[in-house]
Amino acid sequence: MVKGRLFMIPVTLGSSDYGYVIPGKVLTIIRSLRVFIVEDVKSARRFLRMIDPHFPIDDSIFIILNKHSTSGDIGEMLTHLKNGSDTGLMSESGIPGVADPGSDLVLKAHEAGIRVIPLSGPSSIFLALMSSGLNGQNFAFNGYLPINKADRIREIKRLEKLACKGQSQIFMETPYRNMKLLEDITATLSHDMFLCIAANISHQDEFIVTQPVSAWRKQGLPDIDKKPAIFIIGEKPS
Repeated sequence: MVKGRLFMIPVTLGSSDYGYVIPGKVLTIIRSLRVFIVEDVKSARRFLRMIDPHFPIDDSIFIILNKHSTSGDIGEMLTHLKNGSDTGLMSESGIPGVADPGSDLVLKAHEAGIRVIPLSGPSSIFLALMSSGLNGQNFAFNGYLPINKADRIREIKRLEKLACKGQSQIFMETPYRNMKLLEDITATLSHDMFLCIAANISHQDEFIVTQPVSAWRKQGLPDIDKKPAIFIIGEKPS
């Protein structure tokens, strides 16, 4: 039996204007699928209805993959693929497998000889980096910083040392803790270190600004409370 293909499905970053960030041919592929491995069923259904009001939700299969999924669960998720069904993997927003669940499933798919096909779509990490003006030749994504304040400040100092060596440091935070993180960043970093704040990317109120920490201290911090955001620190390119 011919095995199905695993499509890595891009999802909007919260905006309803999907045509702005997802190519038409990619939408055609998504609309053809009937088996989905998703981070959240409700948001997956909402996305499918958005790109096609007549999408046959009731005729589709949804399997949950999140941080609570076990290795055994992931093995079972390959069943439809092994039986020949093309399957889509999607997270709640952006692209799966990058700062979102999915990499374990993708690796097992490779091990099972299943073809993995990435589809073009929005990634807040890379959209922020490409619009930051900071080093895009050498960078690292650090995920979430520690919740504990003392640990977080130590991590910010560590990232600054790496940034001073020419490597842009990218990280994120749970939206409702954005302001506390920003306060720690601007209080901890050297005044001449550059900080990019990229919030609500692809939304109408998108905010992307890069400037020295000294400028952020002088003008005050933007109100990005509860808004999905990416932060990048780096030196001004020579």
